[in-house]
Amino acid sequence: MSKGKAVAVPALIAVVAVASGGWFLQRDVGLGANLYVQARVLEEVMNRIERHFVDEIDMEELYDAALESVVEALDDPNSALLQAPDWEDMQIRTRGEYGGVGLEVFKQDSFVTIVAPVPGTPGSRAGLRPGDRIVEVEDQSVVGWSTDGVAEILRGEPGTSVRMGVRRHGVERVIPFELTRAVIQLSAVPFAVLLEGAVGYVPVEIFNGTTTSEVRAKVDSLVGEGMESLILDLRRNRGGLLLEGVGLSDMFLDAGSSIVEVRGRASPIEHYRAGADQEHSAMPVVVLVGYRSASASEIVAGALQDHDRALLIGAPTFGKGSVQSLFPVTGGRVLKLTTARWFTPSGRSIQKDPEEQLVTTENGVITLRGEVVQYPDLVDRPRFASAEGRVLHGGGGIVPDLWVLPDTLTAEEDEAVRKLVAFEGQYMLASRNWAVRYLQEHPALEPGFVITDADLADFHGLLAEREVEMTFEELLRARRMVEYHLGSEVALQAWEERGLFERNAALDTELQKALELLLAARSPQDLFRLAGASAESAARVGDGVGGPDRSPR
Repeated sequence: MSKGKAVAVPALIAVVAVASGGWFLQRDVGLGANLYVQARVLEEVMNRIERHFVDEIDMEELYDAALESVVEALDDPNSALLQAPDWEDMQIRTRGEYGGVGLEVFKQDSFVTIVAPVPGTPGSRAGLRPGDRIVEVEDQSVVGWSTDGVAEILRGEPGTSVRMGVRRHGVERVIPFELTRAVIQLSAVPFAVLLEGAVGYVPVEIFNGTTTSEVRAKVDSLVGEGMESLILDLRRNRGGLLLEGVGLSDMFLDAGSSIVEVRGRASPIEHYRAGADQEHSAMPVVVLVGYRSASASEIVAGALQDHDRALLIGAPTFGKGSVQSLFPVTGGRVLKLTTARWFTPSGRSIQKDPEEQLVTTENGVITLRGEVVQYPDLVDRPRFASAEGRVLHGGGGIVPDLWVLPDTLTAEEDEAVRKLVAFEGQYMLASRNWAVRYLQEHPALEPGFVITDADLADFHGLLAEREVEMTFEELLRARRMVEYHLGSEVALQAWEERGLFERNAALDTELQKALELLLAARSPQDLFRLAGASAESAARVGDGVGGPDRSPR
């Protein structure tokens, strides 16, 4: 069965099974009898516990634990029994919209604190600011509440109102607000920009229900501004809807081109193909990928790589080559179950073993961004061929055509950074808190701001408050990474995603390599030829063809 881009149903296929009087699935009496006995044993054990255990027991929690253990026994990190709030969050992410006031929040000590209001939403128009602490909602104290708890009561039907009170730095009283909820759009593409040499840059952060249409609109707009080549950034994209991955791939492939094949145990093989010829076939395209690129991101990267349509630059991807289906169950919960695996047009499965998906400081290299990257051994990986005969690797994640390692650390920096990484949660929370305070103290801040020694000393004080065991001298040795994080957090809160991009673009080695190649390429064929020369140059300095292109330390 072949399917083109006109198909517009969610890829996380929701399957509803309704039974009257029960259902049975058995191949022989022995198997059926055994399953029946096991179910009876479970019920007997639960009854004995409820009646005779020495302490009072919450039986609902016990049943929940039993059900979750059943799913955990599958040893599949992508299968889970979702509670109602988790299911609602997943729906919001995949739909790309919800009814609410448009606030991004996080937990700061006992307070749910505003990171930033979403531009153009009720929260933004009302004048709520980064750093405001939400202390009341509907005249009820929410101090000590979780972020999910506060978010749940702020969400609601568009057109309805909600009262809230916030505490603001420098203001003694609680400031009251009354907001009218509206439809909040979650953008998959936060911005797009035309860089030097008519190179367009489009970051894609999630595959929700609007991703393909958003990317198409951004690309068309950049073409109208004179774009001649494109960088599609999937490095932070953890995936989402399969059919949106298919739709985005379709934009860059000709009609009939294979995009992905889905194989499940309980359903026929499904083939997804491009439905129409691409509009910009002569445009050179680079796709940036990395460890966070997963699922639908890997579908796009794999399809464009297999057809030699885009050059992949960055690091190997996460390796999630499976498809999940959603089954509503009694009580408002939803069973998210892996029901199929998908394969690229050349037949590659990119599914990684769960153990291999975990990259830590023990088996990877820490970069300036504080991320950990790992370059796998390709010796025993199965080999495939692209449409033009280039060698591709299967067996776990998408291996980019050109590996570019982000700027790494010196030995002295590495030692200090590893101390911070050990306190990662407290370090990141302190960074966010510091940025909130910094912006409040610098209301006329300009994008070119510099993190000073005094700023670092102030930040060190916040770390000490959170019992992060690090001397100021050790913090100074980790200065490059700390400055990167603090500057990034301030830029994100002050000027959103585009401001963050503009601050860090010069330090982005993968982006700079893509720019270098695209400024010289006049066609997709040019791009691959130049990348081959770049890889050969790397080989001459000991990295190996197609291996990591390391930046100076």
